[in-house]
Amino acid sequence: MINLNTSEQNTWCPGCHNFVILSCAKKAVSELINEGHAKHEDFVTVTGIGCHAKLYDYINTSGFYGLHGRAIPTANGITLGNPKLKVMTFAGDGDVYAEGISHFINAARVNPNYALFVNNNKIFALTTGQVTPTSEKGFPGRSTPKGNPFTPMNPVSLALEAGASFVAREYSLDVKNLTETMKAAIKHKGFAYVDIIQPCITFHNFTEYVKDKMYRLNGPFEYKKAMEKAKEWDYSDSADAKIPVGIFYEEERPTLSDLFDNKNWSEAYPERKINSALWERFKV
Repeated sequence: MINLNTSEQNTWCPGCHNFVILSCAKKAVSELINEGHAKHEDFVTVTGIGCHAKLYDYINTSGFYGLHGRAIPTANGITLGNPKLKVMTFAGDGDVYAEGISHFINAARVNPNYALFVNNNKIFALTTGQVTPTSEKGFPGRSTPKGNPFTPMNPVSLALEAGASFVAREYSLDVKNLTETMKAAIKHKGFAYVDIIQPCITFHNFTEYVKDKMYRLNGPFEYKKAMEKAKEWDYSDSADAKIPVGIFYEEERPTLSDLFDNKNWSEAYPERKINSALWERFKV
């Protein structure tokens, strides 16, 4: 087995679901290496800012700490610079759905070749409990002591609408399925997005709610059906909610790296004329 451990001291809260997500990520990488899908040196871990970001300290791969909300453009640059790398991008819901939301939408649209895993605990946990865009309406967080006045966003339906080529949702404590979906996302050629529902046991523990409402999809589906399934849960805490988990949608189309190759761009968009002299001047 590949040794993906590091010597860094872990500072997550005891019992944090991040421990499970880290374990699944290590297992997914190890299995992909053992299966011959990639080499250890091919893997790169990119994180944003938040509790999730410490994952970079605890997994033995190359990597980069991004700024808050900026993990996605960092990953874009890495995969454009070397399309052969297997880039795993980890972000939090406050990180990517708040400050980084424009990068999230654009990545889904332009299809860079990497996997984005969002540790979604519906709270700003590192800063001790402010609401995020996926926090349920009425939640009394540190920033909203009288209750969150806003309706939560649905990032899964947003990813589909924006054009993500792989869309999934998983639960942090489902080790088997989370590991398999992580592997599928890493192997996918294009922008693979996985929203990982991860209750924060310290500031927002909705574990029992998720376990009670969750059911597994038999996807992926065609687009219309995937969107219907995505909209079954609006990220609220309603009593009659159903929370589908699994792969909603998957398609193959040219990646961002493909389209920045002169030959592939011409084949994908034959109606567009490429100025070859200008291309030679500016291409990497």
